[in-house]
Amino acid sequence: MTWVLGGQAQFRDELHFWSFALGAPLLGWSAVSFVRASLFIGQQRAAQGWDEAREADLFSRLRRARRSQQVLSVSVYTGLRDVESPASAQLDAFLDGTRALKAQPSRADGEVLRHSHLDGVTDAHPDGALLQVLVRTLNELRQTLAQLPDDKPLALLLEVDSQLQQGQVHQLWQQAWSDSGIRQSTTPVENRGLAAVDQWLDQRITDQALLLVVAVQYAPADAEGTAEAAVGLLLGNRLTQATLPPMAYLHRPEQESHLTTETLRHAMHQALEWVPLATSSIEQVWKVGIDAQRDVELTTVLTQASMPSKPNHGFCNLDALLGFSGKASPWLAIAAAAQAIERGAGPQFIFSGDSAVDAGLWSTVLTPVPPLLK
Repeated sequence: MTWVLGGQAQFRDELHFWSFALGAPLLGWSAVSFVRASLFIGQQRAAQGWDEAREADLFSRLRRARRSQQVLSVSVYTGLRDVESPASAQLDAFLDGTRALKAQPSRADGEVLRHSHLDGVTDAHPDGALLQVLVRTLNELRQTLAQLPDDKPLALLLEVDSQLQQGQVHQLWQQAWSDSGIRQSTTPVENRGLAAVDQWLDQRITDQALLLVVAVQYAPADAEGTAEAAVGLLLGNRLTQATLPPMAYLHRPEQESHLTTETLRHAMHQALEWVPLATSSIEQVWKVGIDAQRDVELTTVLTQASMPSKPNHGFCNLDALLGFSGKASPWLAIAAAAQAIERGAGPQFIFSGDSAVDAGLWSTVLTPVPPLLK
């Protein structure tokens, strides 16, 4: 009756009322829902983009951490190498546990001390003797360097422990380099020890230069318990060096942050992670330049990791065979491990120290070169 009496005008008013009463809230909620959905999608996309950027950054950092260098050539002289014998005989002596550390007259004053010294050094004067040692080491590396262009840049890491002053050592090095007949020139690197390798992998992995390491300990002032050693290593970048076939790959070394069993274990696992490699894959472990006070911790870490820890059973203690080799310690083990790999051995692991007794130990891995890349 109301619709009849009121006519179409009232109907239009009611339709307008209900349209406004129901449509306006619906339109408002739709707008709010759209805004919230847009914000949610935007946040999701932003979070996804951040995750992707973070993942890309982590991947880039991991690739950087897993860089490695080529071991291209080595020269190793210790008390277990007869100058007339090949380098392979010295490696056999290492692996067989032959000892050169014994009581014998020291070079300084003839006092009988327990140490090892290099064979075949004929010059009695310290200057002439060290020069002879340097020339002998460079002569072995010269055969490899002769395959490279004369203008090939070489970065030099020279570390010498002796009774001579640094100025004398520098002069002897210049003379040894001239006498060796090597055509390339060198520029020094700043860092020392394995920190130089770590820095090189961070900053110079695309460099055309090769890293030449020469480390010598000869006639130290206090000879008791020491080893004379001369080591030469030529290292190349995998991204830029394709002329020489590598002997092995030297992966990023890792130094423990504190002198504890836990930090040593962490450094060991981190060094393996940089390859990456499982502990069960390690065929030979080398120990060098480590104070006897750390022996218990080192044995504990090796045992827990199920890595070789017994002499003549995949474990070589160069300190026990030769004595303490000072700054040459890490390079001595790297050179020996590379020679073992070149002979056909599997991955090698090195625990090494240097002349600083209170410094953290380094963990280093060397692996064979895949057959297709040789």
